[in-house]
Amino acid sequence: MISSILISMASMGGMGLLFSAGLAVANKKFYVAEDPRITAVMEELPRANCGGCGYPGCANFAENVVSGTALANGCPVNTADGTETIARIMGVDVETGERLIARVICRGGDYETAKKGTYHGIMSCTAAHLMGGGDRLCDYGCIGYGECVDVCPFDAMYMNENHLPVVIEDKCTGCGNCADVCPRDVIEMHPESHKLFIMCKNEDAPKEARQTCIKACIGCGICIRAVEEGEIVLEDNLARINYDKYGRVPVIPTEKCAPGSFVTFGEEESAEAAA
Repeated sequence: MISSILISMASMGGMGLLFSAGLAVANKKFYVAEDPRITAVMEELPRANCGGCGYPGCANFAENVVSGTALANGCPVNTADGTETIARIMGVDVETGERLIARVICRGGDYETAKKGTYHGIMSCTAAHLMGGGDRLCDYGCIGYGECVDVCPFDAMYMNENHLPVVIEDKCTGCGNCADVCPRDVIEMHPESHKLFIMCKNEDAPKEARQTCIKACIGCGICIRAVEEGEIVLEDNLARINYDKYGRVPVIPTEKCAPGSFVTFGEEESAEAAA
């Protein structure tokens, strides 16, 4: 009995030593040295693993930068200094570009939007969108269940008492996660220099739009007549700013805008209205 146990132990030990030796030989034979630039690039990344670059995480992004399949400035949340250092590591020239900020293009919260019923279901914007659109009557506006806030890895958003998401500009890194998850495309990523916005996406006829939301753009055209030709255009009953031509914040008669759809970010009164 004891001899059988000893033989078994010896056999298992011998097999373990044999396999260990094989693994050691294989590791030495097939070992691939990691490019030290990968570690150097990783050290310059925010390591938030937000996915804003289009890769699963910062480590994978660093590997693709070194392999040449990703741009050195491909991380949208990196600092200008970090991007420039990565460019030096890779021996390339890059433009850091303008900082992007998330903008919530809707002012139709619980107080402004008509209700079509009571929603009973998963409290997720995506789920509600697929199951009738939630309880707000507007088919273009914010659903209000905060899925965008949940996916922000930088705590740069919160839901206000009106059940509308608010972006904390100082914290926003421009990763785009909130815009990607919004089923209504209410959240857009804009350069920081874009200050003036028509905070509505409702394309219904003016009468229907106002019945849906008191903040809906009615396509009256007052704003269009106050700027240079082509800077603001009317498409599908909705005024839209053409930032390809629009390089300033003109004095427009926003007080004549019936629903008050305009917001100029950076002005205290507009920030309070947006909140």
